[in-house]
Amino acid sequence: MLGLVATPVFGLIKGPWSNVNDDPDTRAKMLVGNMTLEEKLVMLHGPMSGPCCSCNTSATCAYVGNVLANTRLDIPPLTMNDGPQGFRDNVHPGSTTSWPSGLTMAASWDVEAMMEWGTGMGKEFFAKGANVQLGPGLCLARVPRNGRNFEYLSGEDPFLGYTLVQPVITGIQSQKVVANAKHYVMNNEETNRGFISAEVDERTRFEMYYPAFAGAVEADVGSIMCSYNKINGVYSCENPDTLAKDLKTTIGFKGFVMSDWGATHSTSIMEGLDIEMPTAKFMNPDDIKAKIANGTATEAAVTDSVTRILRALFAVGTMDVPTSSWSWKKQGTNCTTDASVTSARKLSAASTVLLKNDGAILPLSKGKKIALIGFAGVGAVVHGGGSGSVVPSYTVSPMEGIADQDSGATIKFDDGTNLESAKAAAKDADYAIVFVGTLSHEGGDRASLSLDDGCVADGRHGSNTQCEGNANNQNAMVEAIAGVNKNTIVVMSIPGAVLLPWNKQVAAILTNFMPGQQAGNAIADVLYGVVNPSAKLPITLPNKENETELSPRQWPGYPDPANPAHADYSEKLNVGYRYYDTYSIDFTTGYPFGHGLSYTTFGYSTLTADSKSVSFTLTNTGGVQGAEVVQLYLGYPKEAGEPPKVLRGFQKVSLEQGAKQSVTISLTPKDLSIWDVSSSSWKQIDGTFSVFVGSSNRDIRLQGTFDNKPTF
Repeated sequence: MLGLVATPVFGLIKGPWSNVNDDPDTRAKMLVGNMTLEEKLVMLHGPMSGPCCSCNTSATCAYVGNVLANTRLDIPPLTMNDGPQGFRDNVHPGSTTSWPSGLTMAASWDVEAMMEWGTGMGKEFFAKGANVQLGPGLCLARVPRNGRNFEYLSGEDPFLGYTLVQPVITGIQSQKVVANAKHYVMNNEETNRGFISAEVDERTRFEMYYPAFAGAVEADVGSIMCSYNKINGVYSCENPDTLAKDLKTTIGFKGFVMSDWGATHSTSIMEGLDIEMPTAKFMNPDDIKAKIANGTATEAAVTDSVTRILRALFAVGTMDVPTSSWSWKKQGTNCTTDASVTSARKLSAASTVLLKNDGAILPLSKGKKIALIGFAGVGAVVHGGGSGSVVPSYTVSPMEGIADQDSGATIKFDDGTNLESAKAAAKDADYAIVFVGTLSHEGGDRASLSLDDGCVADGRHGSNTQCEGNANNQNAMVEAIAGVNKNTIVVMSIPGAVLLPWNKQVAAILTNFMPGQQAGNAIADVLYGVVNPSAKLPITLPNKENETELSPRQWPGYPDPANPAHADYSEKLNVGYRYYDTYSIDFTTGYPFGHGLSYTTFGYSTLTADSKSVSFTLTNTGGVQGAEVVQLYLGYPKEAGEPPKVLRGFQKVSLEQGAKQSVTISLTPKDLSIWDVSSSSWKQIDGTFSVFVGSSNRDIRLQGTFDNKPTF
């Protein structure tokens, strides 16, 4: 069965598939052609018996997900591990870097930062012997209270997710680790996630919920994870419309689909599922062979699934390193390095959003009296819970970071539990910095958007110290401190949208979302101006609870909100800022999508626009070097049925004081298209488009129009 090898590589059994000059499709087809049916079937599931995951006793259970190796052909095991913001090691906690979360990184709006983040995580997975990273997370923040919003790098906009996911995939897979985009698809709430059906029309799926996954496919992502929920009454992992048709055929995904853990309900190989995780309840050899025998499955489908798996392994280089690279015993490696924590610090600072800065109170002057109130010590909030958590190798608290940054400062700390004590600490300080936060986790949605309602000590947050202190009275704490110190600065560590009822009472507000283990050093870098903030909100911060007026039928669902069976996506395209624009909602205490300030200012001028590109001049009109994320929104002709304006481009531009630069954002035909249900394809819109260029969705500096004549 074995052929001659043209170019040998390390560790791979010699055969024609060993030629590294061949493309991954060719290599995978040649290798699978030398496999028996029994060998193919082994690759379609986790362990048949015994423990399945996160052990330190054998290769069958070492990682969160395990597929056995083929020793005859030297196909390595599939060693899959959480998660979307770093290697979650349940066996050797504290041996990896707790990176900023996906939503945190989305706030950077920076493709270079996303590449660095993906590469850094991929290196640690390789060092731990894991060749599949179960991340990044891509779902849209449709529901502000969704417990997993902190994991997802799309924020509330599909174009943002489409753009940012591509460098992340490239970065992870550059380390010979297969990335896994999740959770496909419409997994937008945790309430009854295992049974609820997302009722979504075709246009909404393609325009809102597929684009981030399509971006991953364009980056040649090796794997995608199907989710727990149903779509239009059919479970995601057995849904032929969303898997076989939409994902594999229409979008053109070439990799393999794995189930979320325990998300299988049938032997679904013909519907588009390739691997069942973590065990083999349905995708086991006996069931698949029985289906082949009775004609309800085909061996060709098995071959296709295995080819997809092998193609992914060839495409990223997993097959072209010694098979010892994927030894389960490497899981014990401590892979946190000086370089990784330096990168985590840089990325966290780059993702910190300056929301308010009255009187240019920031950056701070050194050598002052500072009161640190709230979660500034060991109770600092740094990450969410569930499979998106990582036990840090160590954590730098805000108090430690600020003390290290400003050795001349006089610092008083009070956790805020006793408001009179906290007020006394803040009253005579030059600056009062109040650290607030809230947690979230998979398996449940948040009880509300209030800071007072999110620090639940339920063991699912990955740390029993986070949120220790005045967790249930944070809004009153901020108001009390602001009442005695006019120089009150609030830093929010949050997993998604929160309410800011005290906005008008404080001088400055920042959010670092879920900042990771370098939280303290990173926020100190921003507070003192070592890093000039340039991040932008990837979500809307609302003025009030349920400002987008999701009905119980929309979320959490009906007929029983406590145990919903269906969730109506009847808002269609009006998610997040699109709803705010459609219904002309102004901001009083909240902030719009794309908002974020700098320690300098920027001027926009000389707009030109046509259907191919939009150009303008950006000038740093302030006093220091800084970077601006310029944003391009388009308004479609009315007959297209789109919201008033949608994000279609952005670019981070760094300028010295007084410098100017011509900026051009290219447009593609798809940017000028809507999903046409009648043809099941993208259709360009003929007519006059409005152009909006600015610093946020609501801070539009330049406007214009152009006419479009379809080219396809």
